[in-house]
Amino acid sequence: MKNKVNKNLQILSVFCVMSGIATSSYGMHIMEGFLPPLWSLSWSVICIPFFIAGLLSMKKIINEDKKSKLILAMVGAFAFVLSALKVPSVTGSCSHATGVGLGAILFGPMVMAVIGAIVLLFQALLLAHGGITTLGANVFSMAIVGPIAAYGIYKLCRKLKAPQWLAVFMGAMLGDLLTYVTTSIQLSLAFPAEVGGVEASLIKFLGIFALTQLPLAISEGLLTVVVVNSLKKYSEQGLINLGRLSKEGKIC
Repeated sequence: MKNKVNKNLQILSVFCVMSGIATSSYGMHIMEGFLPPLWSLSWSVICIPFFIAGLLSMKKIINEDKKSKLILAMVGAFAFVLSALKVPSVTGSCSHATGVGLGAILFGPMVMAVIGAIVLLFQALLLAHGGITTLGANVFSMAIVGPIAAYGIYKLCRKLKAPQWLAVFMGAMLGDLLTYVTTSIQLSLAFPAEVGGVEASLIKFLGIFALTQLPLAISEGLLTVVVVNSLKKYSEQGLINLGRLSKEGKIC
């Protein structure tokens, strides 16, 4: 068992190193200085109440059990690694997963507003991925809309009696995809087409971002299922103690 855990840690380490190498300034986060100042400020202001709610939610979780900080750190690392890896797409942009679905499913969506904001800030400062002026817009799409969508879809699937693995897959996949639908909306609002306005611009950006994101969204959904199953297998009692898993093996 110890050798298996060490092997998994080695694989994760290599994965993290590779994520640091495979970076450029042309990812799907909106890059530094790209949005007009008014839109940059507006998205930042919109994020504030979600960020505050996330801090309160995180404080409550940690006060209930100090050990939850370890899993919170893990979901933060998961989001950082996945959203730092960029894959060139056929449209000329770069695609990347978001990694926020896992944390949203385990802890609720508001926590990911804080974790996602930290992830995006570090990526902007250390990897030239996104930017400070566009941080609010990127936080809103990836750390607010994505987690809310992932959590809501997961809960809906469970309410409809879908198997847990399917609920996790659908939540993570659609949370990823809707992140870039939101990015497309943000860009179309800031840069309406001369002919057709916001609607025409939205169609163009959806074709560049959201459509090409679909294969990667599916991949993120599958990976999130694998991670959740691994957590249940190797840390089942810990998740139960933290209130993240019921005694029947279902995510709370």
